[in-house]
Amino acid sequence: MIHGDTGHRRAVLSVLQEYRRHLTADEVYEEVRKSLPRISKGTVYRNLRILRERGDIVALELGGALTRFEARQEPHYHFVCEICGTVFDLDEPVGQDLNTRVEKKTGFRVSYHHLEFRGRCSGCESTQTTH
Repeated sequence: MIHGDTGHRRAVLSVLQEYRRHLTADEVYEEVRKSLPRISKGTVYRNLRILRERGDIVALELGGALTRFEARQEPHYHFVCEICGTVFDLDEPVGQDLNTRVEKKTGFRVSYHHLEFRGRCSGCESTQTTH
């Protein structure tokens, strides 16, 4: 349990850990309501903000789409399907050499980088090729 937790906060975090998907705030709210039917949307949004500020979850802002949340902490890349909008984790090593190359080229100090891939997921690709 994380310090200063409330039951609501634990429920929000539990949904994100259990589903291992990239849920929008509204999707988190709908899932939390299954176990806490009287919880308000504002309470869920507030707890998402607190969990993000504390580093317990990550907020993904992917190219103008709705912010999505995930509990996975280790650095990883994402693939966003341009057809269905699903966000997938990619289990590819995060290239720290990219940080080093940018630092050498620019003189900047890189803390981290964010990289996303876009295209069609396998489900949408098979649907597109059959029509």
